[in-house]
Order: sequence, then C-alpha cells, then structure tokens
Amino acid sequence: MSIEPSQLVLEDSPASGIVRLILNNASSFNALSAKMMSELKEAFQKISQNSHCRIVILAANGKAFSTGHDLKEMRNQPDHDFYSALFQQCSAMMLQIQNLPQPVIAQVQGIATAAGCQLVSMCDLAVAAKTAKFAVSGINYGLFCSTPGVGISRSMHRKQAMEMLLTGDFIDAETAVQRGLINQCVDDDRLEQSVINLCEKILAKPEPAVRMGKQLFYKQLEMGIAAAYQLAGQTMACNMMDETAQEGFQAFLDKRKPSWNT
Repeated sequence: MSIEPSQLVLEDSPASGIVRLILNNASSFNALSAKMMSELKEAFQKISQNSHCRIVILAANGKAFSTGHDLKEMRNQPDHDFYSALFQQCSAMMLQIQNLPQPVIAQVQGIATAAGCQLVSMCDLAVAAKTAKFAVSGINYGLFCSTPGVGISRSMHRKQAMEMLLTGDFIDAETAVQRGLINQCVDDDRLEQSVINLCEKILAKPEPAVRMGKQLFYKQLEMGIAAAYQLAGQTMACNMMDETAQEGFQAFLDKRKPSWNT
C-alpha cells in the first residue's frame, strides 16, 4: 500500500520563535483539498499548544500560493452532504487562524484565488510579491464564492469585495494593498526577507500583549460598540497587570528602553 505524501511542510525554529507552514502540493497549485485542509487543521492545533512559537508564516511552494478548493475532487463527488461537509471543514480551518494565539502572516507568491484568496484574507497580516494576483473567481464557473466572501468582506470595503465576487476579476498586489486585502507588496526577490522583517518587529514586542491584543481585536469586531469598549477596557486592565506592561511604563518614565525577555 502506497502512502500519500504530505501536502504540508511544517518548519519549527524554537530559537527564533517562528513556525513556517508551507503549502507543498505545487502540482495541483496548492489546492485546498480535503487532505490539505486536514493537515492544516492538525498543524494549527499543534501550533496553538506550542509554547516556543511566537509567530506563524504561511507560505507556499510552486507557482501559486493556492488556487482554492480542489475542483477535480469536488466534481468527482457531486453530493450535497459531501459539499456541505467540505465547506464546513474549510470554514473551521479558516477560523482556527483567527483563534490562534499567535499572529499569522501570509507570504504570497503567484496567484491566490477563491478559497486561496480567502486563506490570505483570514491571516492576520499578509505580504505579497508584486507579481502576485488575487481573485474570487467562482462566479466565472457558476459558483458565487460565498465562503471566501466572508473573509474578504472583513478585510476590504464591502463594495470592493462585492465587485471581486460579482466579476471574478483579478486584482494585482498593489491594488490588494490599496483595498486592504494585504499589508505590503514587495519585489519578488525581497518577499521572504520582508516577511522576516515584519516578524522581527512583532517579536520585539512583549508576547502577552500580542496574544491578548489579537484575541481582543477579533472579539470586539463582532460586538456592538458599547460591549466592545467594555471588553477592551477589561483587556487593557488585565494587560496593565502584566509585568511587561509595568516594565514598559516604568521605562517610559525613566526615559530608557524597556528590558523585556521577548
């Protein structure tokens, strides 16, 4: 019996605090097959319990970041229950990214389409090569990209998101920055180093504040403004009780740099 190769590479560097997750099925343009999503789910679960991990880079091998769901897999099983389970699996995996205590940075090359574009939108931050392109192109084949729309409509202005969903048109990396889908676009040969530079800026900050901040950020977005302010105030009070915040404020008063063991 042959063993199907892994579609995901996990590189853990405890000394640096960085874990790299690399989509590794270039022959299928890193399509989000059921197997790929299962491996991502397992990897995110491990990372959530990894005390050495401070930040996650989500990258990909090959010409594409990800072209979204595996259309051959979907076409071979025209069954409502199968489709429902597949999209539920994808949604659960996407939510894991938001629920991780560590920030996740997408490192995007090539194209990111449909659920691959959704994957970028659900990461906390995203840096793309200037030659990268993005689309939610299901509409071109008779399928409105409903689940990808959840992610991109929370990253972009809703009219710009709706335009992408209704036309299926590609946007380039510079436009993706302007619309809020990604943070930066850089020369292709600077992509990896630019992501590392962003990681280093975050790694220089106290871990408790980063973790509490990420959790609060997403919770308050789904609340009314009064409840959001209440939760934010509670979070800041807890953050202030942490020794890193106490040291930071004392350093400010002493006019010196904080002494943190980041």
